[in-house]
Amino acid sequence: MHYEGQPENAILIMNKGVSTPFNCAQHISEMLLKRSVVAEVDGELWDLHRPLEEACTLKLLHMKVEDAHQAALVNRTFWRSSSFLLGAIVESSFKDNIQVILHSFPSANVRSGSFVYDVDLGQIDWDPTQNDLRSISAAVHKMCSEDLKIHRLLVSESLALQMFEDNPYKSQQIPDIASKSPSGKTVTLYRVGDHIDISRGPMISSTSHIGRFTVTAVHKLNGLYRFQGTALPADLFVNAFVYGLLETRARKLNPARIPELTVKSSAIP
Repeated sequence: MHYEGQPENAILIMNKGVSTPFNCAQHISEMLLKRSVVAEVDGELWDLHRPLEEACTLKLLHMKVEDAHQAALVNRTFWRSSSFLLGAIVESSFKDNIQVILHSFPSANVRSGSFVYDVDLGQIDWDPTQNDLRSISAAVHKMCSEDLKIHRLLVSESLALQMFEDNPYKSQQIPDIASKSPSGKTVTLYRVGDHIDISRGPMISSTSHIGRFTVTAVHKLNGLYRFQGTALPADLFVNAFVYGLLETRARKLNPARIPELTVKSSAIP
């Protein structure tokens, strides 16, 4: 195993199918353990808590990598993870009498200025106030402060259908997603706390890697509500004026493909 920035190479003997890049970082230094958000395994982006499948060359990546290509990959991972967490919070933020069905979130596009989650709120006509948005943002901040690990789960198509049987959108997406997996029979899920969602990943390793997080806008689209936000990594600091500009940009309608309420998308974010 090699980690760029270390004074010398490190060779670790780990357990196949059990040990993860996170475990490797534990053997090297506390600094790497805290900074690393995702790994690169033989050139493939890899979740920090995903078991290693064979002998490999491993790089532990953080939010300030200098290589431009790696930085772009890490940024998209951060953006994708932010959408995932936004969905987790939205699903638990409404009263029990309001039906909340997560539809999907588009592929991460940092240049768009916002991450997104499209949600079906049933028959209610909701016009969110700034207090509503601040309340949802505060709930995300609480989740981030709890340092919750984000785990990758690989399950069979049949199990995925059982897990999402109450979500008509994801139930319809699952067969197509499974058919496009390497085995043609599996679905990749991610779990944070009690929340589980579908995504090809990868994701950041923990909610603690997110610093500032703002739910900036909710737009009504084709019977769905498009929740949008912006966020910064925990180790990246900007002044209030600059962050305010990011928030303003993130309020504009994100131009990502807008799904039809009656036609369920099979895209895997």
